[in-house]
Amino acid sequence: MTTQDTDPLTLLGQDRTLCVVRASRVPDPAGLAQALADAGIRLVEFTFTTPGVLDAIAAAAQVPGVGVAAGTVLTETQAEDAIAAGAQLLLTPDVRPDVAAAAHAAGVPVILGALTPTEIGRAIDLGAAAVKIFPAGLGGPGYLRAIHGPFPRVRLIPTGGVNAGNARAFLDAGAFAVGAGTDVVPPDLVERAEHGKIAELAAAFVKTLGD
Repeated sequence: MTTQDTDPLTLLGQDRTLCVVRASRVPDPAGLAQALADAGIRLVEFTFTTPGVLDAIAAAAQVPGVGVAAGTVLTETQAEDAIAAGAQLLLTPDVRPDVAAAAHAAGVPVILGALTPTEIGRAIDLGAAAVKIFPAGLGGPGYLRAIHGPFPRVRLIPTGGVNAGNARAFLDAGAFAVGAGTDVVPPDLVERAEHGKIAELAAAFVKTLGD
């Protein structure tokens, strides 16, 4: 279990970003999480598409001041396993009622993935702490701004297609935070544990977000 209690939603609100890690292996999850945190991204998401994801979550959860999320959570079992490993936040690629129920039962916030207004409304009804707009690159910042019309108080977090060139535009369109992916954590750098280069990419990404 995690040895620190940093609230993931607080981190999202403060840093305005989380980092989504997808790789064939993560040889040093704790070192990666520390490098990202030092660069200004204190919430890291390890996805269930990554082999050994539970071990990665458990290792990163021991780093003080870092928030750890489990991503691409598709089943109730995955949700329960991720929470047991130390995940403080769950994210799904789509609307998953069973995952939402498991998260609520454990007192862990869940961010459900959605794209259309119908899906967003369903995610809200299921008690999502925020809604992940995925793939955000499909509609861009303009779509996010339009979605905020009928859902003005919903925390929207665009992921998929977000990069250093458009992240600020998504925030200006009303995003609560944005999801940084391979623009910050290229799989080859993750797999070689080149944390110095990753920290440089992360710091440059954070800089584009502005004040």
